[in-house]
Amino acid sequence: MARKPGRMYKQIRGQAYTRREYMGGVPEPRISTFDLGNISGEFPIVMHLKIKEPCQIRHTALEAARIAVNRTLTKVVNPTSFHVKIRPYPHNVLREHKMATGAGADRVSGGMRAAFGKAVGTAARVQADDIIMTLRVTPQAFPTGKEALWKASMKLPSPCYMEIVKGAELVA
Repeated sequence: MARKPGRMYKQIRGQAYTRREYMGGVPEPRISTFDLGNISGEFPIVMHLKIKEPCQIRHTALEAARIAVNRTLTKVVNPTSFHVKIRPYPHNVLREHKMATGAGADRVSGGMRAAFGKAVGTAARVQADDIIMTLRVTPQAFPTGKEALWKASMKLPSPCYMEIVKGAELVA
């Protein structure tokens, strides 16, 4: 598990590091499922959660956003009246060099400026206006769906906005 805070992995720096066959022991993404609710239902309202700035979203942040949406929706509406799809997949492998701490650590860590590091997690690289989540709901679940997407946006490292693609005339 990464010991550094998420803000250290937010910026997109360098080339994407995704070739797992060359590295040993990459942890599996925390996000368990990318589709929630009624996958095959017909829903007139489609909402997207889009990101405003390019950044890296760690797998733990995607899982936290998924849990926030699912918890908010299932508390109020029936699980058959919505479908949530998480769009990005965390391919990019994050590395961290665990430096020695404590007394005498300056001798150990000297000369380790550009250390390669061990794989500690994965992240999804997203650009501005990329879709993070798609939520399809019935008209009765629309207010709860808006609240659920707002709560999910609080779990992500960059500002987000909602876009209603289909069914705007039903809501207005």
